Amino acid sequence: MDATILLHWAEFAVRWLHVITAIAWIGSSFYFIALDLGLNRNIPGPADGEEWQVHGGGFYHIQKYMVAPEAMPEHLTWFKWESYATWLSGVALLILLYWVGAELYLIDWTVMELAPWQAIAISAFSLVLGWVAYDLLCKSRLGDNPTLLMLLLFGIIVVLSWAYTQVFSGRAALLHLGALTATIMTANVAMIIIPNQKVVVADLKAGRTPDPKYGKIAKLRSTHNNYLTLPVIFLMLSNHYPLAFASDWNWLIASLVFLMGVTIRHFFNTMHARGGYRWWTWGATAAIFAAIVYLSILPLMRQDAQAEAAALSPNAERFAAHASFPDVATVVLGNCSYCHAAEVTYPGLAAAPGGVILDTDAAIATHAMDIYLQAGVSHAMPPGGVAELWEEDRALIRDWYREVTGGAL
Repeated sequence: MDATILLHWAEFAVRWLHVITAIAWIGSSFYFIALDLGLNRNIPGPADGEEWQVHGGGFYHIQKYMVAPEAMPEHLTWFKWESYATWLSGVALLILLYWVGAELYLIDWTVMELAPWQAIAISAFSLVLGWVAYDLLCKSRLGDNPTLLMLLLFGIIVVLSWAYTQVFSGRAALLHLGALTATIMTANVAMIIIPNQKVVVADLKAGRTPDPKYGKIAKLRSTHNNYLTLPVIFLMLSNHYPLAFASDWNWLIASLVFLMGVTIRHFFNTMHARGGYRWWTWGATAAIFAAIVYLSILPLMRQDAQAEAAALSPNAERFAAHASFPDVATVVLGNCSYCHAAEVTYPGLAAAPGGVILDTDAAIATHAMDIYLQAGVSHAMPPGGVAELWEEDRALIRDWYREVTGGAL
């Protein structure tokens, strides 16, 4: 089995792990937010609130202590590994897809001509720098004014959305904005929320009264995580929607997604807090979504970057220079360009699936690995109802790719 196929299965395994851990993290996060907001706080005693719930045929009696109970319980469950595992698997997927496949997914030569190592360095550095800047802002005096802090953070998100699109491909820009946000969320858990809770636990074990400031600090970061969750999900899935990432206005679309996350979460937060239904949030969400749709279909659509590049990357040049490339290009153009073109001709498609455009020699050479995996070693493409690719054509694609790479990635 060649290295490309092994890499593809590694991506599949890590992606599946990432999805599973993300479901666990988001699920527990949403549950505790709803629980905290729905607590009955009109009860006597030291508890900050309590809630009776029924699920699976059983009844649950839950109490919350704002700082800590009088004595440490024998067993204490920590909710942290869901977050850590989600981030670790996400970084592994980022490396497998966008770092190993930098020339295909990360770099856009029409935006900025970068060597793979340069693009990877910018990718890694931006995640670290983003967290450091965010953390410093939260620890500044702005931390005492959560509303002003949130407005400033949104302004920074808009700037970062634009900045990423000036460096990476549209697909990678939105993905990195999501990765940066997820890094902030996990770092909030690992470096602020959990350490503060451990301080409280240590005070209890030592017989000291815990300082309520630690709970206040953790609450601010937890609130941020609450409102960032939905935008992160959109940005993680955005690579499946070229109308979002391949638009001239992709940076503004990404920024508006954060506003949608705020309006949707505000509706559910107020509902869980028994403060009534804020139906205006649905109107605001619909208006923002309509604006996103409008931005995605403006005439100045940005087509696939590699297909329009004035010069091929060194890796793509090798595929284009091979003796069998003209025959491969003829096969691809005759069977794939109905859907994968700058001007899609297949009924019902508004844009090329996955943002992959295969209507020029440059684009075909750039997407050599995708063509090999989708139409060479598997029968995923083209769909049987659209075109029929003969086995000798698939063999031609396989031989072309393997001869150029020698089985390497």
